[in-house]
Amino acid sequence: MGPVAGFVVALLVTVAFLVGAMVTGRLRRIRAHVLMVLGSVGSLGVAIYFALSVGEVYDLEAAGVITPIHLGLARITTVAYLWPLLTGPLAARGKVPSRAHHVGAYVALGLTVAATVTGVMMLMGAVPIDPA
Repeated sequence: MGPVAGFVVALLVTVAFLVGAMVTGRLRRIRAHVLMVLGSVGSLGVAIYFALSVGEVYDLEAAGVITPIHLGLARITTVAYLWPLLTGPLAARGKVPSRAHHVGAYVALGLTVAATVTGVMMLMGAVPIDPA
């Protein structure tokens, strides 16, 4: 599987796990929620691996100003995942309000959507690198 196809598949799997995490969290199915979160973190790692490989087959700089915007947003999004990952267990133990966890989770989800949109824009403007 090439880097672009691998990235797209991993990203779709990540989004599916995130939706599953959101639904199971809202239903208070904690065990299923934790499994969905673990799945989303794992598939996000795979998506990041493939995303880094995309730069080997596409000239991402050719996409213009969207490239640094997307890359910055992608980094911020990755760091934003730490908030719900840290507050989830704390909220489950009553150490922080569950609202703190919910807000962090929705911020991370919103940033994921924004990073996905800017990533698509970047790939649309990128030029394939000629392997010859």
